[in-house]
Amino acid sequence: MKLAHLILTHANPDQLNRLIGKLMYADAHFYVHVDLKTDIAPFLPLAKNGNVTFISNRIRVHWGGFSIVQATINSFEEILKTGIDYDYINLLSGQDYPIKSNKKIHRFFSEQPGKIFMHSLSVENEWTEAIPRIKKYHLANLNLPFGKYRAEQIINAILPERKLPKGIVAMGRSQWFTASREAIAYIVEYVKKEPWVTKFFKYSWAADELFFQTILFNSPLKDKIVNDNLVYIDWSGGGASPKVLTMADAPILNASDKLFARKFNPDTDRAILDYIDSITS
Repeated sequence: MKLAHLILTHANPDQLNRLIGKLMYADAHFYVHVDLKTDIAPFLPLAKNGNVTFISNRIRVHWGGFSIVQATINSFEEILKTGIDYDYINLLSGQDYPIKSNKKIHRFFSEQPGKIFMHSLSVENEWTEAIPRIKKYHLANLNLPFGKYRAEQIINAILPERKLPKGIVAMGRSQWFTASREAIAYIVEYVKKEPWVTKFFKYSWAADELFFQTILFNSPLKDKIVNDNLVYIDWSGGGASPKVLTMADAPILNASDKLFARKFNPDTDRAILDYIDSITS
């Protein structure tokens, strides 16, 4: 069972090194997209391992903008161009970490061929707080020196609400997911054949939490979607980012049926990573 881990990162090469080392396994390969704003030099020693490849078509990623979607698409394209017939491609951030052993992770995917594991909720009926992301114009993807939010207000006051074309149903939630090679190839081909989808989502807020779910839910692969991205995330802090996990979360992580968790910061609490290593070795 061939598994490709695509890791999006922008900092902490030592943490990335630990993540890759933890996930190293037979038939596991790693593709790393380093934010173009970040100096890639400190990360490059990781390429000494033959199973680690750095994405060449890097993107300057800005929070809330379409840039992270483009970085992901570019990475998918480079993975597919290798010609390696991966069973699954697993999208992670550099602050994720597995909370199950590699044996259990690979066995799980080998027993679930062709599935798509992503948190996928209807924007219209389930994740209604995201409706403005779709219906309003957002300029997060534009590098305007000033006046961006005022421009959004003016545009949204003048123009009618945005609507997805062709009866497309908006879906989304977490940007992190694991999908079959078939699903990833479908996404890449769809983006090429349907340029409207990129144009539309470039003016959505946090399109990374909407783009991929919307494409796959409205595809012939819809029935292969499992509404679970296999990642434990704690949003109890109520902010725009999830809680940084610490040793206080150890009992929950130990009991979780998820395969991965986020997010971790060794500068905040290295002991939690050591603890996870001790229970997943």
